[in-house]
Amino acid sequence: MAREELSRLTGNGNGNCNNDDCPNVYRAADGSIVVQGDTDATFQPPAGEALVRIPESVLKEAVRALGW
Repeated sequence: MAREELSRLTGNGNGNCNNDDCPNVYRAADGSIVVQGDTDATFQPPAGEALVRIPESVLKEAVRALGW
C-alpha cells in the first residue's frame, strides 16, 4: 500500500512535523488504522508484526479526527 492511499488523521501542520518524519496515525480505505512511530523493542512480537511507540497526544488527535 502506498502512503497516498491513506488518509492522514494527525500531524497536519500542527507541531514540528516536516516531511512526514514524525509519529502519525492514518486510516486505510478498508477502515483499518495504520500507525507510524518509533520502533519499540519492549518484547518480540510475532512474525509479520511490529511494535511502534507514539505520543499519547498523537493518539488523542486521531480519536478527535475520527469523531470517536
